[in-house]
Amino acid sequence: HLLLFLLFVGPFNCFASYSRATELFYSLNEGLPAGVLIGSLARDLRLSTAGGQRPVAPQPPLSFTLASRGLGGQYVQLDNRSGELHTSAVEIDREALCMESSGATVFGGAAAVSSSSPSSESCLLLLDVLVLPQEYFRLVKVKIAIRDVNDNAPHFPVPHIRLSVPENAPVNTRLAIEHPALDPDVGTNSVQTYRLQDNYGVFTLDVEENESGERTPYLIVMGSLDRETREEYVTVIVAEDGGTPPLVGSATLTIGISDINDNCPQFSDSQLNVTLYGNSSLGTHVATVHAVDMDLGSNAQITYSYSQKVPQPSRDLFHLDETTGTITLSSKVDGDTPRLHRLIILGNGPGCIPAVITVLVTIIKVMMRPPEVVPRFIANEAEGVVYLKELEPISTPIAFFTIKDPDEKYKVNCYLDGDGPFRLSPYKPYNNEYLLETTKPLDYETQQLYEISVVAWNSEGFHVNRIIKVQVLDDNDNSPVFSQQLIELSIEENNVPNAFLTKLHATDADSGERGQVSYFLGPDAPSYFSLDKATGVLTVSTQLDREEKEKYRYTVKAVDSGFPPRESIATVTITVLDKNDNSPRFINKDFSFFVPENFPGFGEIGVISVTDADAGQNGWVALSVLNGSDIFVIDTGKGVLRAKVSLDREQQSSYVLWIEAVDGGDPALSSTAKITILLLDINDNPPLVLFPQSNMSYLLVLPSTLPGSPITEVYAVDKDTGMNAVIAYSIIGRRGPRPESFRIDPKTGNITLEESLMQNDYGLYRLLVKVSDHGYPEPLHSTVMVNLFVNDTVSNESYIESLLRKEPDISIEEKQPQISIEPTHKKMESASCMPTLVALSIISLGSIALVTGMGIYICLRKGKKHHRADENVEVQIPLNGRINLHMLEKKPMEISNI
Repeated sequence: HLLLFLLFVGPFNCFASYSRATELFYSLNEGLPAGVLIGSLARDLRLSTAGGQRPVAPQPPLSFTLASRGLGGQYVQLDNRSGELHTSAVEIDREALCMESSGATVFGGAAAVSSSSPSSESCLLLLDVLVLPQEYFRLVKVKIAIRDVNDNAPHFPVPHIRLSVPENAPVNTRLAIEHPALDPDVGTNSVQTYRLQDNYGVFTLDVEENESGERTPYLIVMGSLDRETREEYVTVIVAEDGGTPPLVGSATLTIGISDINDNCPQFSDSQLNVTLYGNSSLGTHVATVHAVDMDLGSNAQITYSYSQKVPQPSRDLFHLDETTGTITLSSKVDGDTPRLHRLIILGNGPGCIPAVITVLVTIIKVMMRPPEVVPRFIANEAEGVVYLKELEPISTPIAFFTIKDPDEKYKVNCYLDGDGPFRLSPYKPYNNEYLLETTKPLDYETQQLYEISVVAWNSEGFHVNRIIKVQVLDDNDNSPVFSQQLIELSIEENNVPNAFLTKLHATDADSGERGQVSYFLGPDAPSYFSLDKATGVLTVSTQLDREEKEKYRYTVKAVDSGFPPRESIATVTITVLDKNDNSPRFINKDFSFFVPENFPGFGEIGVISVTDADAGQNGWVALSVLNGSDIFVIDTGKGVLRAKVSLDREQQSSYVLWIEAVDGGDPALSSTAKITILLLDINDNPPLVLFPQSNMSYLLVLPSTLPGSPITEVYAVDKDTGMNAVIAYSIIGRRGPRPESFRIDPKTGNITLEESLMQNDYGLYRLLVKVSDHGYPEPLHSTVMVNLFVNDTVSNESYIESLLRKEPDISIEEKQPQISIEPTHKKMESASCMPTLVALSIISLGSIALVTGMGIYICLRKGKKHHRADENVEVQIPLNGRINLHMLEKKPMEISNI
């Protein structure tokens, strides 16, 4: 909602007496988008009316201007004309704008804590707006209160909170959690409650609020605690604010139970019986007592001491270690030493009643001295430990042992006790001398330490043990061993640079530096593979391309740090997996196929060859026709292009198709190719005579027409092309007074008069013209009747028409014209010398024809009658049969001999 307060302040002395300062208050939520109306200054200042009455006479337009474009000005947009104040594109964040919890005022680019804010949650944006012109001038103080919205979830300052509670804490003990949750929001949008996800039945939470409104969670103990039963509780503390919907934050809460001294030391037994030989040496271990305290730290510290009931002679004979509880012989046993000692030992803990245990020591009197074992070490020895290198040869000497009886009364024997590759044998020719040596090479990797005993005993059954420890020293006798000798890897092509391939692992059974393994690439490894020397991480520094190389095989070495170093070799094979990164590729971008027309439907027109460098499904290619799919189909598997129907060149001479190749990848890649299908002509159309239009038409020929004059023409076309469209004209039938008077040009179809017409030549001439193409394998032809009426005039048309309606009795004889064949629709091209030869032949024939024509013309002028015998353009071929002519009308045409 919009909260508006209007406050008028007295006039400023520096302006006119009617100038006024005004304050406007608005409020809005934080986080609003740009363009939200905050308020209208003109309306709220009531500048559009005078004294609350009707609007006054027109005045100069009002102008509203921000006095300063500071920090506050970036959040608002002021319309200079209407005075409307809107939110700008800069979103208002109350928590960023007013960080202080006591409220802040933002003005003119500065932010300061407001001392006069109405509440601790207020956040004000101050603007100074100037209203112009002078007639309305005033300074308007605009205060915008930014209301908080629940846009921040509670969060704990640390992810893990640890709290310590003593195990003897009484019920209802309260412990403050030092890291409460924080929420930048204010009011009910801030943290309101806390809860535990698991209280284990012994804990709960309470929240206390101080005078400043801060809420602090307290952990309350609801049940008894025992550290010895459970020393730690781990749960999750959840903070929840009061927004709608509420937002939560959480942290891990670990409750440690601190120890108190509520347990005392205890012995597992109340009495311990021990037997000790009277000839035992000083420092001989007698017994060890051990008490247990369930507490921790200093509360569990135990010390051992003799009870005051233990007599002083027993204290002097046996030493008690107050820390470990170990009892050792501290004085020599003689004939006066009592044979039974009762040692009462106390286990003392802080603040506890001591625990008590009794140790009964029985001393057995010994009348003779035990045998003696005197060693003399050959190998390196220190503090009873002999050091031998592994791989030492068999029978390596370790030590001499001298075995003797101190009393020199009894025979002493000895033997070796313990496992290991050792033997103890008499060293002849000396008596009581024994040599300790190895029986086979030692192996550090098998066993590093041996413990053996040289045992001497006399005939009375007394035994003496001399323990010898043999430490095997490591040598670099093992090579590193790869976990796999053949390391098979795979990686997709187009990998990122420095891609991880694998981590090699080799072990070396040697110790220390001798067992430290370093890794190296073999000499056959490509340079773009890298192997970390220390970690064995194998990477590839560049992108791999399966189409360039699919498999890599090279060696790697593992080398230890011994001297001399030892190494082993493994083989790495890397298979580059295919990705669909190659589009199908046609062998040509343009395909051209020549197909004879009338080709049978679904016959093979041609094969479209396409490849895809990818493998598997990514390299599978499907072909389809993008256009003309109603006529053409393509075999996806073989790429064979077929037509569904027979094609007619005369209807369409060529087709342009676009073929799309789509691979089987995901996503699929594609490419297109242009297919041009050119139909080759076959001779399936006979010539079509266009003139004369009818067999019943005729033409008037004047007797005065000079020889050589054109009379008429036969004009025909052929829908075929090439040789199939080359047309030749010939007269195959004649009837008339002197039918030889007319001839036809075999190439042009022009009919000319060959001889002068005489008085006897008057009448109707009927010429049967054959129009033939030069098609293969068989030429096709049409016929037409050309009617010529030789006379001065046409006085009786009905008579002529009656003659035309009669079926002519014409003897058909074919004359094959000898003409040069030139296609009328297309020039034939050849890469050989044939065009030149054809051209020369045509020129020669043309020259001969020209000379012959001139000779004929001269002969005609001289009235010679025998020139027909020399004519070389028609050959008489007798034909049997008669022609059935259709009768059609045509008006006569008069031809002059001009």
